[in-house]
Amino acid sequence: MPRKRPEFTKSSYFVDEPGNWHLRPGAPKEMQVELENYLSSLENLHEDGTINGNQIDIYSTH
Repeated sequence: MPRKRPEFTKSSYFVDEPGNWHLRPGAPKEMQVELENYLSSLENLHEDGTINGNQIDIYSTH
């Protein structure tokens, strides 16, 4: 299930470079924290809705 689009992505401060999401200088502190929290949540391998949330057994012989 896809995640809700974070509010910071709708801001003019947001830069959507593939593999390099960041904020332009002068972005509000709250927005910086929201981006940091969002990016950290993507690293949680067992969180529902993340790309890595599904474990794949590459050694399966089935």
